[in-house]
Amino acid sequence: MGETWVQTCERLLEQLRRLSERKDKDRLDIVQSMRFALYALHRSILGWVNWVNNPDIMASFNLQELEEMNKKITSFVEDFLKYDVEVTQIGAKKSMEAEKARRQKPARRTPEEAFYV
Repeated sequence: MGETWVQTCERLLEQLRRLSERKDKDRLDIVQSMRFALYALHRSILGWVNWVNNPDIMASFNLQELEEMNKKITSFVEDFLKYDVEVTQIGAKKSMEAEKARRQKPARRTPEEAFYV
């Protein structure tokens, strides 16, 4: 299991590098890259949860190793959650502005807006 997991992670890392280094990316390419990265992260998190919930695996690590894992994971999660808050606030503001603009727009076209050929 461990060897296969590592090989798959290495392939995921290579694909992430290819996606991020791609030249002339359009919006769809960027969204595709984010989607791939988040699915890779999701896969990794599920693996970690399985490990942490397995007492046989966790018992094989000493206290210092567990402390180091906890430190790195906690730091990573704190940074990720801070970024999540930042982007969510921006997205919420944009959503409110779009909704406000929709409400202010007249439901029907005025004669000046209608143009027929």
